Amino acid sequence: MIRVPRLALIAYALALVVIVADQAVKYWVLEVFRLPEHGTAPLVGPLWLSMVWNKGVSFGVLNFDADWTRWVLSLFSFGVAAALVGWAWRVDRPVLAIAVGLIIGGAIGNAIDRVRLGAVTDFIDVTRLMFPWVFNLADSAISIGSVLLIWDLFLAPGRKRAPT
Repeated sequence: MIRVPRLALIAYALALVVIVADQAVKYWVLEVFRLPEHGTAPLVGPLWLSMVWNKGVSFGVLNFDADWTRWVLSLFSFGVAAALVGWAWRVDRPVLAIAVGLIIGGAIGNAIDRVRLGAVTDFIDVTRLMFPWVFNLADSAISIGSVLLIWDLFLAPGRKRAPT
């Protein structure tokens, strides 16, 4: 019987939570609230819901209107997630497990959109706070996970640094 390391289980469980939460919120935005019909709707203060179909990568970069990008970016996202699933078996710090889990979940959440809908569903709009992009829960998980990953690998107190 294969024994999954405890920190890998934490990463996988967190990834599953992110995927389920991301897809549930996107379902609500698309099917219950029907945001595409509204376009934009105020939520609370500077937080609005705005419908954006992102066919590119993060923040709409490389937003080509070609069907092949959908499949290339989907394969890339699943490939990154698969590599991180493997890495999760070897993580030795809780912060690193959390970072990896967040990135796996966000990558798969957005890849599901690309495969199912042809584009990523972006809807969280805080542009009134000078943040120029509309994003989603999966994007947030990837961003937070990336910051935690960089912090843990390079900036965490007590980490061994290469001699200069």
